[in-house]
Amino acid sequence: MELNLEEIERQEESPYIERFEEFFNLEYKKEIEKIIESYPESKSLIIDYKILERFDPILADELVDNPDAVLEAAHKAISEVNIPSLNVEEFKPFIRFSNLPKDSEPDLRNISSKHLGKMIAVEGLVRQITDVLPKLTMAVWKCKRCGNIYRVPQEKQKVISPGMCECHSRDFDLAEEQSGFSDYQKVQIQEPLEKLTGNEQAVYIDIYVSDDLVNKVSAGDKTKFVGMLRLVPPQKDKKTVYGRFLECNYLEETQKEFTELDITKEEEDEIRKLSTDTKIYEKLTASVAPAIYGHDIVKESIVLQLFGGVTKHLPNNQTIRGNVHVLLIGDPGCGKSQLLQATNNIAPKSIYFSGKTSSAAGLTATAVKDEFGEGGWTLKAGALVLASGGICMADELDKMDPQDRSALHEAMEQGMISIAKAGIISRFKTDTSLLAAANPKYSRFDKFQPLLEQIELPASLISRFDLFFMIRDILDRTMDQKISEHILKTHQSGEKLRSSKKTGKALTKEEREHIEKITEPQINDELLRKYIAFARQNCFPVLSEDSMNALSEFYVSLRDQGRNHGTYAATARQLEGLVRLAEASARVRLKDIVEIEDAEKAIMLVKRSLEDTVVDPETGKIDIDIVTSGTTHTKQNAISTTLRIIKDAMSEGIDMVPIEQVVAEAMEKGVAEDKVMSALADLEKKGDIYKPRHHYVKPTGNQK
Repeated sequence: MELNLEEIERQEESPYIERFEEFFNLEYKKEIEKIIESYPESKSLIIDYKILERFDPILADELVDNPDAVLEAAHKAISEVNIPSLNVEEFKPFIRFSNLPKDSEPDLRNISSKHLGKMIAVEGLVRQITDVLPKLTMAVWKCKRCGNIYRVPQEKQKVISPGMCECHSRDFDLAEEQSGFSDYQKVQIQEPLEKLTGNEQAVYIDIYVSDDLVNKVSAGDKTKFVGMLRLVPPQKDKKTVYGRFLECNYLEETQKEFTELDITKEEEDEIRKLSTDTKIYEKLTASVAPAIYGHDIVKESIVLQLFGGVTKHLPNNQTIRGNVHVLLIGDPGCGKSQLLQATNNIAPKSIYFSGKTSSAAGLTATAVKDEFGEGGWTLKAGALVLASGGICMADELDKMDPQDRSALHEAMEQGMISIAKAGIISRFKTDTSLLAAANPKYSRFDKFQPLLEQIELPASLISRFDLFFMIRDILDRTMDQKISEHILKTHQSGEKLRSSKKTGKALTKEEREHIEKITEPQINDELLRKYIAFARQNCFPVLSEDSMNALSEFYVSLRDQGRNHGTYAATARQLEGLVRLAEASARVRLKDIVEIEDAEKAIMLVKRSLEDTVVDPETGKIDIDIVTSGTTHTKQNAISTTLRIIKDAMSEGIDMVPIEQVVAEAMEKGVAEDKVMSALADLEKKGDIYKPRHHYVKPTGNQK
């Protein structure tokens, strides 16, 4: 008896089709009706796996184990749904599945041959994307000899053509105009950064997306992809090792920017209630790294950094950044790295990197040979691009190679990175706040020496930070006792929790309350994320007249203070930083107007920052030249006076100038002897002067 394969396949599929017909009619009839109304603009029916599992556990299991057959049955069944307006001939929706069970969500590095042909969900950071290209889905072949037409579905990666025509010819032409094409795009994802430990290298996998799923993600998005794991045949037939890719059925972003988080009505009510709390700043500050004692000013600055200022797009296409940049410079063991890690946990979109192991290519972008796409060269996004719309934590920034570190300049100020590599000229968006930490050159800070002389960071980079704080390890018995008590209680809490989990012995009510008081933030991370998101979604505060007057008065007073002492106490960058911080403060209270108290908070933080880092140790006055030029105005004055004396002496016709003469004339102009000698050393180091013989100096060629 001859077997009818088509009949056997139909009988095998029929149970799936019947169950899906019933499932669609009972659970998804309204959703299908909505798609019909907007078809073909809306083409995808997204089915929650949990709903399918509740309806028919066996069918749900089959979807995971045998997705191709089940998906085919689902597509056939949807045409049988009892909807009067359904036009079976025209209605061809895509059926997509979300919310797969946890055992079908392997980590990228755990994907193996047992997952081949199965439906799985993988999560990763989008690293690289190709352009959208047309993919052949239905090939129409025309016989060159007799003109017969053959329609061949294209379900593989290689083009399939008819073997032989009825006229025994094997020569065919592809009729492109009659063939069917769909949009196609390749996406490469890597393991989420937080899942990497030690020196682990990130694992990658290619995702093939098509139709209405193309252009749904961008580089840097943390995304979950649902699909079938397929094999890529080896390029040389004799090889036995195959590649792999995921044929995408559904995708969704899992890590969103602050402004993209979904917030329920109940959460909104709780957020609004928090915003009216008179102690909201204290609660927010206490919710950042509660395991670290003190540093309240630094924590408050981080809170305002997370809320951010308002980005302005002016009519002349100029953009004024709203991102707040914060630099922490401190003695070892003061908790800088922990503060960065705590911020990393709060921000829904963040990247943490260490200056020791980062390069300019890793921060910005790099050109690579495009074996991923269709040949040629392509640019891969780096950390600042991947974190765009979020925040970047840069630990040990001082350890980074100076040439690599220079990539930060444009990114911090302009919010863009210009790349010209391998003949590719491109610009990447880096709308990223930067929270950085650095250490002093000689282990600990000397409060009697200028800041820039003690850290390996250029003035041009430091000046781009809105706030910079020195975190010092100060010998203070009272403070030491409080810190030690906090650290020991934190350890004790962790020990009790571990012991309770190990032995199964429940903690007493008093113990639980004590542990929560020591370790729990006043506002949990999830609510804090949504609080910040809500503020950034809905609050775009405008400066009031009172706040503008307060900021202007403070800025002008700083300039006056500098003018009176021959220094520059502030520049326009400090004024713009004040505005960003005041806007962030208004967002904390969900206000549409920047009020006087917001201006005062911004002034307080900037004042503390300036007093902490840019005070001239000789005059005791604020001198912004310390971060804008790398040296104090007093020292600059000594250098310029010394160089002018040397040039004046040379103009009188002498061949070289005695150092003794330079010192004497400089002292007459009010420059101390030790400052003159220091200025001479600096001028010689920079190549402005040299010593033709002992005790004599002479300008170099570029100074004549």
